[in-house]
Amino acid sequence: MAEEMERLAAEQPGFIGVDSVRDASGAGITISYWESLEAIANWKRDEAHLAAQRRGKQDWYRDYKVRICKVEREYSFPMEIER
Repeated sequence: MAEEMERLAAEQPGFIGVDSVRDASGAGITISYWESLEAIANWKRDEAHLAAQRRGKQDWYRDYKVRICKVEREYSFPMEIER
């Protein structure tokens, strides 16, 4: 389902990218990046995404947390051009 949601999100206006990591137990974090709050709101209303959320609550997750954050700056090592 995660792969399907990533594929679907990538087709949405305003989608920038996604990062996801999991530990050996399967616990993890997924971060999706969007151009605007409007793009996030549109993704939140997507029917397939809503169905995946319902299934997650029923079958996969005991709990989860959503944070909406603004990336002010990004850089890495070795240094890349700042965005």
